[in-house]
Amino acid sequence: MGLVLALCGCTAALIGAWRGYAVAREALSPLVHDGDPTRTAIDATRPLYGRMRIRLFARRIVISVAWLTVSMYGLYLLTVGLGMAQ
Repeated sequence: MGLVLALCGCTAALIGAWRGYAVAREALSPLVHDGDPTRTAIDATRPLYGRMRIRLFARRIVISVAWLTVSMYGLYLLTVGLGMAQ
């Protein structure tokens, strides 16, 4: 049982960390690049919470933190599984 928990925990930790990094990189991409000047000018007239780039950034950061939570749970499973194996 400990080996199964350790294997599942290792898998969850690796996949969660990889997806969390990928989504965080996607979240930062629109903020780094200039984008279309016309769309940027239109977004500048909107309030901060209504801008598309900000809303997309916030959504992707929440998803990234959720993946990192899966990764941390995988690390927990890994430690419990290794503890049972001893």
